[in-house]
Amino acid sequence: MKKKILFGVSLLFGLVFINSGLNNFFNYMPMPKEMPETMMNAMSAFMTIGWLMPLVAVTEIVGGVLFITNKFRALGAIIIFPVLVGILLTHIVLAPSGLPLALVLFGIELWGIIENREKYLPMIK
Repeated sequence: MKKKILFGVSLLFGLVFINSGLNNFFNYMPMPKEMPETMMNAMSAFMTIGWLMPLVAVTEIVGGVLFITNKFRALGAIIIFPVLVGILLTHIVLAPSGLPLALVLFGIELWGIIENREKYLPMIK
């Protein structure tokens, strides 16, 4: 039963990031109408850097796919970690309304890292 729950959580987590990455390419989800001005300014600055958003999108898609699979979950967690730290800091500083979801995703990410900690030991030895 535990494995099924963990797979379900991993699947939802991975799908959130796959959806977000695909949305960066295809823009099928509209931006919220009531977004803080500071957040709009930050997003415009990110869009000005032409290579940044496609890099984040590919990272989200690849990390999401890897996080879903049990064999590559540790790699997916490491790939998504910097993006998730950026999401968390963005919501702390610019748009606190999205902070609860960012904290839930960060908790799942930490679970993925802690659950696979033995796979990271060769990197730090």
